[in-house]
Amino acid sequence: MDKTQPHPLFKLATELGPLLVFFFVNAKFNLFAATGAFMVAIVAAMIASYVVTRHIPIMAIVTGVIVLVFGTLTLVLHDETFIKLKPTIIYALFAAILGGGLLFGRSFIAVMFDQMFNLTPQGWRILTLRWALFFAGMAALNEIVWRTQSTDFWVNFKVFGVTPITMIFALAQMPLTKRYHLEPASLEASEAEAGDVRKG
Repeated sequence: MDKTQPHPLFKLATELGPLLVFFFVNAKFNLFAATGAFMVAIVAAMIASYVVTRHIPIMAIVTGVIVLVFGTLTLVLHDETFIKLKPTIIYALFAAILGGGLLFGRSFIAVMFDQMFNLTPQGWRILTLRWALFFAGMAALNEIVWRTQSTDFWVNFKVFGVTPITMIFALAQMPLTKRYHLEPASLEASEAEAGDVRKG
């Protein structure tokens, strides 16, 4: 089934909505209530994404599963350590997938980003390496913050720190995507050439 491209505001709402729910519930109640609300919001965002676009991004699925697993552990064991570890696990997993893929000559960043760009193979490799290093750095940063700061500080960092950092990093990759951009004609030629090779 073909997926439809959502409005940018809808995409932003499904990504930031659960984080804002997490922030406000934590401010009003506590981290455990916020964790439960966050889990519900994550599931609601994935359902909304599927209803509107008939598609759920792979990153959203992986994130959602880990949120549900670590959120459940947080609530059942009444230990906030699990929900604080959740970002570290997600970032480390993404870094491992991207870095591991590069070691075997594969660039999985296209799958993670739903092929938002058409790049040359070298462009994909460079972009993949940069994002792998970024995710590794974010995993380390999350560990530093939650282990050295208060819970409220960590929540604020998660909502109002991580998002701007990620957006700034993504914007910083635009020159790279322009430099290694593959025009539609070149893309069709590359695909045709690959097809001839396979037939041969």
